[in-house]
Amino acid sequence: MEAILRFACLQIPARLSEAVRNQRGQRPPRQIELPFCLAPSGAPAGHWLVAGARRVPLRLARNRRARRYILRLGADGSARVTVPRGGTVAEAVQFAQRNAAWIEKELLRLATRSPRPRAWLLGTEFLFRGQLVRLEAGADGQGGLVCFGQESLHVPDAAADLRPAVERRLRALAAEELPARALELAAGHVFAVRRVSVRNQRSRWGSCSRRGAVSLNWRLVQAPPLVRDYLILHELVHLREMNHSSRFWREVARLCPEFANARRWLKDHSELLR
Repeated sequence: MEAILRFACLQIPARLSEAVRNQRGQRPPRQIELPFCLAPSGAPAGHWLVAGARRVPLRLARNRRARRYILRLGADGSARVTVPRGGTVAEAVQFAQRNAAWIEKELLRLATRSPRPRAWLLGTEFLFRGQLVRLEAGADGQGGLVCFGQESLHVPDAAADLRPAVERRLRALAAEELPARALELAAGHVFAVRRVSVRNQRSRWGSCSRRGAVSLNWRLVQAPPLVRDYLILHELVHLREMNHSSRFWREVARLCPEFANARRWLKDHSELLR
């Protein structure tokens, strides 16, 4: 699954005339994948652009809800530009080209970052409530008990891959703790929440609908309490502001003064979403 890194958005007005589209009776679909490429000279030449000495695959996706061009870099080394409503392919490609230095820097960072082990064995370390914990064998005399932090669970074979069993326990803890904490924060700050669910999102930490349904990523049980609460408050504020306007961020800052530190933690630990 592609891990997404979000770049600070460049504020570029969408120039394509909405009136022209309406006259033609055509409305763009919510999202369209537009394969495109950029050669060193700026002419089309394959599905890639130049970032330093690298050739980077480039994809464009039109999103009617987007308000600006957004550049993301996937763990597979591809670049993806979200094209806002009224945006053009040419501007999207220019946006990616102007930020080629950032793409090159992020590719280098991804290449030097230690990958997470696919299999979790005894001795494997992972994040739990913001702390690095180690999988250890329990003292039941049978080798079927595994412990981490203050948690313990029985497994059929402690020498096998423990990740599925451990993640099941983490998801169970998240399903118990995250909705309760969300409702507690909602009551304390007078937010009307209809439902809180815990899901297995692979590209986001949470979401909120206009109808008051909040969805949280179970992996927040691996985050520190500050980060968990920030993400919950972030989604709750969307009940009043369904955008990321300056008014939205002022409200977030009021409710969670240390939100910048929480956002930094989420960015630094985006690999948890893989």
